[in-house]
Amino acid sequence: MKKVLILLISLVPFLSWSQIKYGDVTGAVGHREGSLSAMYTYAWQLGAKKKFEIGIAGRFTTYLGQNQYYITAPAKLTSGSTGPLVIFKENIAANIDTFLIQSPQVNALNIAIHLGYQVSNKISVGFNIDALGFSFGSKKSGSYINGVFGQQEQAKPTAFNALLISDNDLGSLNSELFLKYQLKDNWGIKSGLQFLFTEYTTDTEVQQTPEPNSRFRDKSLLFAFGLYKNF
Repeated sequence: MKKVLILLISLVPFLSWSQIKYGDVTGAVGHREGSLSAMYTYAWQLGAKKKFEIGIAGRFTTYLGQNQYYITAPAKLTSGSTGPLVIFKENIAANIDTFLIQSPQVNALNIAIHLGYQVSNKISVGFNIDALGFSFGSKKSGSYINGVFGQQEQAKPTAFNALLISDNDLGSLNSELFLKYQLKDNWGIKSGLQFLFTEYTTDTEVQQTPEPNSRFRDKSLLFAFGLYKNF
């Protein structure tokens, strides 16, 4: 009973919170690819000093690329299983085929999870990740590649997005690890890394081995820069 009481007392500071709202616009670039995103975040600042943040956000991301190689997406094929431990498993190279798209363009509207920590009055760090939403974009022609075998196929962005751990994920999902610096009048700048999944579904199940598959994913690591405003 004494230990329970001590635990409850230690949690008291975190029962105090305040609310914060802010919006940001972020651009990110990589090798022959980039993205532009806009996000609105509603967060709770926790603790006696209000240094910890947890919240939800809505984010729109548009992605553009050139000559990008999308690879087999389902975890059942890439890792041989679909459980939560798939994140620790190596890819099975023999199960992975490629779908080359010359000019991919994917738009995604997602609900995101936000975590943050206020380092000082002007500096904070944080992480956010898309959890659920949908994607859209025009149909693209691409080259399906399996060893020396290839064929032309049509594909469109996978419509439904869901965060399900590593290659279990479905669709197009954006995540950021960032540092923010507040300037003045509630305006500030942010920079960091953006890890962006985009996914296409082919019109037919072009991959047949080890089983039929129509979903192909590109994993992009981008350098991100943005501007934000507190409301």
